[in-house]
Amino acid sequence: MIKPELLAPAGDLERLKLALLYGADAVYIGGSFNLRANADNFSLPEIEEGVNYAHKLGKKVYVTVNIAMHNKEFKTLLDYLKELDRINVDAIIVSDPAVIQIAKENTNLEIHLSTQNSTLNKEAAMFWKGEGVSRIVLARECAKEDIDDIKKNVDVELEVFVHGAMCASYSGRCVLSNFLTNRDSNRGGCSQICRWDFDLYSDEKMVEGDRPFTFCTKDLSLIKYIPELIKMGVNSLKIEGRMRSGYYIATVVKVYRKVIDEYMNNPDGYAYNLEYERVLRRCANRDSICQFFDGTFDESVQYYNGRTEVTNQDFLGIVLDYKDGFVKLEQRNYFKKGDRVALFGPLDEFEITIDKMYDEDMKPIEVAPHPKQIVYIETKFKVKRDYMMKKTLDKD
Repeated sequence: MIKPELLAPAGDLERLKLALLYGADAVYIGGSFNLRANADNFSLPEIEEGVNYAHKLGKKVYVTVNIAMHNKEFKTLLDYLKELDRINVDAIIVSDPAVIQIAKENTNLEIHLSTQNSTLNKEAAMFWKGEGVSRIVLARECAKEDIDDIKKNVDVELEVFVHGAMCASYSGRCVLSNFLTNRDSNRGGCSQICRWDFDLYSDEKMVEGDRPFTFCTKDLSLIKYIPELIKMGVNSLKIEGRMRSGYYIATVVKVYRKVIDEYMNNPDGYAYNLEYERVLRRCANRDSICQFFDGTFDESVQYYNGRTEVTNQDFLGIVLDYKDGFVKLEQRNYFKKGDRVALFGPLDEFEITIDKMYDEDMKPIEVAPHPKQIVYIETKFKVKRDYMMKKTLDKD
């Protein structure tokens, strides 16, 4: 039984370092030619810095090169791929067959096939292996029987999305964004039309309801199915979210790291911890379900009658330093003296009540209302830089 890689998203260098610190074995990032045009994509010097940082930890960096290519992109593509090769990135994630051919003929880059290719069956997996792909990122629409069948019949690494947002279409193939906003979802510009509210008509008459019509997809979470995926031999478990915050990435990575390690360390005695679901729910704003994994394809996988998305404000601050009994914290959301909070890092977590807090001049204060305000909190727990502070979970 192989231990799968835990693969996390990173929208910038700060989040790359947080993902690796909190337990990811590898990260995937975007530079040029990737499907997150609105993200803070990496420049080549930043990619090189991220790769060097990860390799010092014995971890990996994959770079997405997965837009639907037009002729104009090929003028600069080869030079870009050669730079990624020089930087020694661990793989590129590709959707266009022409990019596969160019990378094979001109570089030593390892090639992973993007989920954009909607690989759902062993015949397709066999084809792409023959084209030189070493790993296939399976379509998020795969049921567990599909994953198992491909793994048993094709000698190729499989990467499976286990957590994050879903597409209302086959991943990345929607054209509604193009049609309604002139932003191309297959070239990184998706405007998330599926999350809009719509007027619904039948026979040219508007259908009145309690809420507007939507077809917003619920999020994916396979946290309780990790043992099944490991037993199938899946090589990489992937978290979605290059646009997500550092707090979200740290929280989700830490939970999945725990589940993978707990199962691998004691498969026969492993017991699923429901508390992990509660932690994951608190750092997202949509319901999460197992989606297609268990064969469910009905109306329960989407919101059809509206939804409520509440912005999470659990993340209170990030630790900049700890010295002489004081945590130096950069504020992210409002908190005050007397609040019960949790300080957490990759391996530990401490609950404290804020009895004393001070501003950056060490003057006593009662509240921390300002974004990125520097605050000092007195505590006996010796935390480290890049630990985080959050609200404590309510007891059931």
